[in-house]
Amino acid sequence: MLKASLTKNDKKAAWLIGIFSVIVFVAVVALSRITLQVDLGFDVHMFASINAVINSLVAVLLLAALFAVKSGKYQLHKNLMMTAMVLSILFLVSYICHHLFAGDTKFGGEGAIRYVYFFILITHIFLAAIILPFILYTAYRAMIAEYPAHKKLAKITWPIWFYVAVTGVVVYFMISPYYV
Repeated sequence: MLKASLTKNDKKAAWLIGIFSVIVFVAVVALSRITLQVDLGFDVHMFASINAVINSLVAVLLLAALFAVKSGKYQLHKNLMMTAMVLSILFLVSYICHHLFAGDTKFGGEGAIRYVYFFILITHIFLAAIILPFILYTAYRAMIAEYPAHKKLAKITWPIWFYVAVTGVVVYFMISPYYV
């Protein structure tokens, strides 16, 4: 196992994780309701394509990190997970840019595919909205070297994060034909 890279301070960590999670949630909700009419000189749906690429990379990194930790390659696992977290921050910036400049897109599919799309979209949005504090708290437990607690949390966090990353790509492919 790796040595702790942070000094344990659960109270401070809980406050920081809580405040950061609320700020991100409020920012995403607030900014998704605003559309800026600005000509950026390129197709603003490029941000959605970037989001799909980032989500794909995060999903691959999560799988690779799982295999690394199962193989006892803890430093590799840490590096892969930290990279997934950095990419998730880049995703968030790109996601906000896409919604700020492109607004909402209505899904045009009909029949059963419409229900499938909305099921995937609703579960994706709900889980994406709640996953951040789990990710941060799971990472915190690893960084203070509380590996039993980290492992227990990761068994909940990892599959949700993976689902959010994969369904983000699925939603992109289902909605992208309707971008105008």
